Amino acid sequence: MERILCVLIGYICGLFQTSYLYGKVHGIDIRNYGSGNAGTTNALRTLGAKAGAITLLGDCFKCVIAVVIVHLIFRKSHPEMIRLLGMYAAAGTILGHNFPFYLNFKGGKGIAATAGLLLSFDLRLTLVAAIVFLAVFFLTHYVSLGSLLVYVVFVAGIIIMGQNGQFTGMSQANIYEMYVLAIVLAILAYYKHWPNILRLIHGNENKTYLKKKKA
Repeated sequence: MERILCVLIGYICGLFQTSYLYGKVHGIDIRNYGSGNAGTTNALRTLGAKAGAITLLGDCFKCVIAVVIVHLIFRKSHPEMIRLLGMYAAAGTILGHNFPFYLNFKGGKGIAATAGLLLSFDLRLTLVAAIVFLAVFFLTHYVSLGSLLVYVVFVAGIIIMGQNGQFTGMSQANIYEMYVLAIVLAILAYYKHWPNILRLIHGNENKTYLKKKKA
């Protein structure tokens, strides 16, 4: 029951579609432009750096807020599994972001929300993921590739931390459940990025530049 409630809390937070709302303020539906995705990269490409930054922060911190709410509710009654419950809240946020019911389930891809999950889960893991993403982005200018590798870091990091005994107080069953949840989220991210993966394989993926290239 606690898990379902955490997912529900996260889903409600995830319904705050930053890029969609920002676009509406500026008279457009972001989903009708660019890639059609209601996320950070499309906001950056379509509306500029300011829109991209606002979308990134909004989508990241709605996940952090969901995790904080769950911690406030369950930290005293379920201290031994609060990390796991926080992950369920983050998973719900990603689902709400990717599949908002009021937008016909057409949202984003959940990477900025995943940044919020990392930020609320472990700062060391966040730092490693950020370094990997930025290195890949500035070397290749493929946001999608950097995003996919973030999930590799995320899953590997959680498993390494768990196997090294860093989740003190958690039962082994809950730790394994956390592994499974991380893998499920990674599979969802790769599913949402499947068209990007195909374009990467065929060498025609769109590149993103923080500044417009000179003609």
